[in-house]
Amino acid sequence: MLRKVLKPSRRLITFMAFVSLLLLNWSSYLVIPKAYAKSETAQSIQPYLNKVIERVTEFTLDNGIKFIILENHDAPVVSFVTYADVGGANEPDGKTGVAHFLEHLAFKGTQNIGTTNYVQENKLLEQLDQLSAQIKTAKAGNKSEQAAKLQQEFDQVQAQAQKFVKQNEYGRIVEKQGGVGLNAQTTPDATVYFYSFPSNKVELWMSLESERFLEPVFREFYKEKQVILEERRLRTDNSPVGRLVEAFLDKAFSVHPYKRPVIGYDQDIRNLSREDVQQFFNTYYVPNNLTIAIVGDVDPKQIQKLAQVYFGRYPAKPQPPKVTRVEPQQNQTRSVSVEFASQPWYMEGYHRPAINHQDNAIYEVIASLMSDGLTSRLYKSLVEEKKVALAAQGFNGFPDDKYPNIMLFYAMTAPNATVDDVAKALAVEIERLKTEPVSEKELERVKTQLRAELLRSLDSNAGMAKLLVEYQVKTGNWRNLFQQLDAISAVTPKDIQRVAQQTFTPENRTIGQIVSKQ
Repeated sequence: MLRKVLKPSRRLITFMAFVSLLLLNWSSYLVIPKAYAKSETAQSIQPYLNKVIERVTEFTLDNGIKFIILENHDAPVVSFVTYADVGGANEPDGKTGVAHFLEHLAFKGTQNIGTTNYVQENKLLEQLDQLSAQIKTAKAGNKSEQAAKLQQEFDQVQAQAQKFVKQNEYGRIVEKQGGVGLNAQTTPDATVYFYSFPSNKVELWMSLESERFLEPVFREFYKEKQVILEERRLRTDNSPVGRLVEAFLDKAFSVHPYKRPVIGYDQDIRNLSREDVQQFFNTYYVPNNLTIAIVGDVDPKQIQKLAQVYFGRYPAKPQPPKVTRVEPQQNQTRSVSVEFASQPWYMEGYHRPAINHQDNAIYEVIASLMSDGLTSRLYKSLVEEKKVALAAQGFNGFPDDKYPNIMLFYAMTAPNATVDDVAKALAVEIERLKTEPVSEKELERVKTQLRAELLRSLDSNAGMAKLLVEYQVKTGNWRNLFQQLDAISAVTPKDIQRVAQQTFTPENRTIGQIVSKQ
């Protein structure tokens, strides 16, 4: 399943390009002429955004599930996004990876979907859980012969249980009825499920999605565990950048759960039980922790009626626990190195506030100034002029942005350069931010880029749905998405200098590097 990040903006594009190294039409109502995207001010674009805002309807069911509906009758299609306000940061210590594991299992079906006989299948699933616990106890007691016999019995029962499974039935139903894009993402902040349907299948989506989280069955748990362990080996253990990212986060954060990998630590994944997943689900997948965005060819009144019928079945439950750990202020440079037989990499990160902070737009401008495209400062300096890097970029919101996070800069060193060369070149550019006011011409270019990228991210039902629901949950109001343009336009050279001077200090810095293994 997809992981990280929700925003199809500059930050998403940059991060997805970075994460790939670990191997991870709204036009009728938002007709933005190219001239506007390239050169006009936020005020010139506002009338087009107002047309979008006017078509938003929102309501909350008595049990706490919130819906955001945006009409777009340009084509008979609808995109649906179910946003669970729970991710890797919410996991209990010792059970990292459970949010991501649950995301995988949410596609396995229910008591009615994915099985030929749930009553018989469930007996075998319970037997598997018992055998798994017995195997763990036998191994802990160094009773290898007993563990081997239990494993043999486990394999036999698992084969019997598998006979009742209708593989990928949920996906086949969606595909047969014209659905596309069925997938999900787990991040440190959230777990998001999404796909699109023809507009005459809205009630089918209501039925499928409400049942999926009303009475899920976490079947094929032990098979999926091996899939996830293999995913971890591929993306982290056997990946130089993956190992560096994990080590960097562990070093950059001392107490906040952003320090932990979303996929989980190897031993935690191995120790997770089906009961652990069920308890996590019962705690966090409650109505008042779910927000749903629906964008496309729909009637909001019909949506509200159907939502009451299908999602109104969910009983109200207590608010789940919040993340309470606060990362203390860093007071000295931290560093970590990973040895690997690969091209050296260098990364440097600085703590910054959460997405809802008043300076968020300033951080976005700084990141764009340093990293966006061939005209960005890092590319021009490190890649073109000094030739110390083959690639050099950065972004906000690492590893996510609901809580205070990291502004990260990273570079892959050029063949004849070292990580020290990269570090020195990066230091020059960071110092420029603090001491030299950005020119009006350069600042306007960056603002234009950010405006255009935000507008492009709104150019699809799916993109709009994801952004609306994310801003609703993370900032408290989906309207803040559209206010980003005003905030970006208001950024001044003095703002950039002030934030740079506050943020980019040695005391607030964490360094990570891949050192080529000889």
